[in-house]
Amino acid sequence: MDEQGYVIRRSVLEEGTRPEYIIPVGSADGVWGMMKRVGRFRAEGWLALWKGALRKTEKIYEKITESKITGQLTSCVMEVLTVTLQPMINGFLQSLLFPSMSSFHQPPILLPVASHLITGFLLSPLDLVRTRLIVQSFTARYRRYSGPIDAFRQILRDEGGLWGMYLHPHLLIPTLLDNGLQPIVSLALPGMLTSYFGWGHITEDTHPIGWGVAELGSSCIGLLGTLPVETIRRRLQVQVRGRAPPLRGCVELRPAPYNGVVDAFWHILTEERSDLPITRSARPRRMSSKGKEKATEEKGEEYQSWFRNTGLGQLYRGLGMRLGASVIVFGLALIGGGEDTDGGWAEI
Repeated sequence: MDEQGYVIRRSVLEEGTRPEYIIPVGSADGVWGMMKRVGRFRAEGWLALWKGALRKTEKIYEKITESKITGQLTSCVMEVLTVTLQPMINGFLQSLLFPSMSSFHQPPILLPVASHLITGFLLSPLDLVRTRLIVQSFTARYRRYSGPIDAFRQILRDEGGLWGMYLHPHLLIPTLLDNGLQPIVSLALPGMLTSYFGWGHITEDTHPIGWGVAELGSSCIGLLGTLPVETIRRRLQVQVRGRAPPLRGCVELRPAPYNGVVDAFWHILTEERSDLPITRSARPRRMSSKGKEKATEEKGEEYQSWFRNTGLGQLYRGLGMRLGASVIVFGLALIGGGEDTDGGWAEI
């Protein structure tokens, strides 16, 4: 307790002081394991897996019911706008910077990268709203935002307006890094890999299978750089700014805010763990007569303890799922491709 008699929560493992809307800390075996934990948690449930949909407030519910207007997912809106805006911006940049270029010439790789970067920057408020809707508690009494429009209005009112949503350093820098690295990985890295291994003759038109392998390798390698940036971006998006009260999330949130990208990376790596604390057995260790075997066991324990005692795994949450998705997309490209390809399969 503090000086005023209030109970202070000193660890995320304390069950007695954990708020009822926060999912207990525990191990989850992969994505499906985490989905089961969310679905079986009383304050969330299986419907919470579809957070980000346009929820109905009590006042709007009657109007929606009368006019039979259905809500759309924020992610769907972002995908539609991205697919629409990115080619338009790419065409505008090409006509502005290379007006005399014919359709038979390949534009510089900088143009599509810049178009994806500009598109991600313009749609970054929607990504911020989506993250807030996903992290907030699904319980009605602890829920702050009733939907995407309400979340946008509250963030606009309490957290610095459009200037804060676009140009705050905690949002702008991760947005530029995230939306800049992903197109570089998808568009530039396959060509760099083929050139490095001496496969410069491999192109998407002449060797579709070889090019697909290069895209798969670049996607897997690129995750090593893009996934930590995405994790840090989500952490900074959850942080409220200005006069907004702290968000009541369904997961544990850091009480003290991160001070930028580097600070978030350092504190995740040093303050968090990749798994629960190791429970040591009370039984005595069996003495081994061979010194080599004993040294090997101690070395294995030290390696496991180093990996589990750091937050390195926290920066790569979902890595297995992303790798599996890349392999599945590669397989689908082999099955469905062959007649005509349209700009590659890699998701940006």
